[in-house]
Amino acid sequence: MSITAARKAELDALCNKFRIDVIDVLHDIQTGHPGGSLSVCEILTALYFEEARVDGSNPDWPDRDRIVLTKGHAAPMLYRILAEKGFFPVEEMKTLRHLNTRLQGHPAAQDTPGVELSTGPLGIGLSAALGMAMALKLDGSDANVYAVMGDGEINEGTVWEACMAAAKYKADNLIAILDRNHVQLDGTSDEIMPLGDLNAKFSAFGWEVINCKDGHDLIQLCDAIDAAKAVKGKPAIVIAETIKGKGVSFMEGKNTWHGKAIGDEEYKIAMAELGGAK
Repeated sequence: MSITAARKAELDALCNKFRIDVIDVLHDIQTGHPGGSLSVCEILTALYFEEARVDGSNPDWPDRDRIVLTKGHAAPMLYRILAEKGFFPVEEMKTLRHLNTRLQGHPAAQDTPGVELSTGPLGIGLSAALGMAMALKLDGSDANVYAVMGDGEINEGTVWEACMAAAKYKADNLIAILDRNHVQLDGTSDEIMPLGDLNAKFSAFGWEVINCKDGHDLIQLCDAIDAAKAVKGKPAIVIAETIKGKGVSFMEGKNTWHGKAIGDEEYKIAMAELGGAK
């Protein structure tokens, strides 16, 4: 069932707040990854606030769904959403990337409540998510595993090895969501390593492919994830078309904002555009 317009408005307001807070903290610490954090905002919001079974007061709940941010550089947005869900205080965001913080530059499962897997080296996350999915099946659990990937990440060969294995083992409790923002660290995906027809590729590897034409539209995203959850007998992937740096005009679609520090003047412009001017 699609989410209502009223619910979409609530989630849109949350996403705007998350963008403001992430830009705020990244400006304060003068490091981090703004572009990919902004592009994945709605995907993570849809999962944590609408689609996935999680409990911020009980991070180790055995029957929880597992959400794996395989593109670990987008950790600032993950942390902000985990804080909103009650996994740790929102005020802790101010410690991002500080010495001895629980909020490292990339997710660290041993330190941070709600983080299911330590990610940073791109390409490892889908294999680990498949392992989680298979273990859950062996345990008789009905929980799902969601792997949120970047399109630059799928340059890695290990991703496609995991795709083959997931199809072989009929891992229908594994749902990948591709943050298809078309931009990576050094340029566009077409410039660095053209990905070709992703629908045909994932289909050939035995996956059900569901397209979300606007990965920033919460209704479209939730409908696509619902469709993925209904797939039986094979894994599913939602290919969500997104914009790197979404919400901040000078960041949108620019590879330079993959990991660039936000200057004071840029910060003022971003806050004005997001409605977070102080």
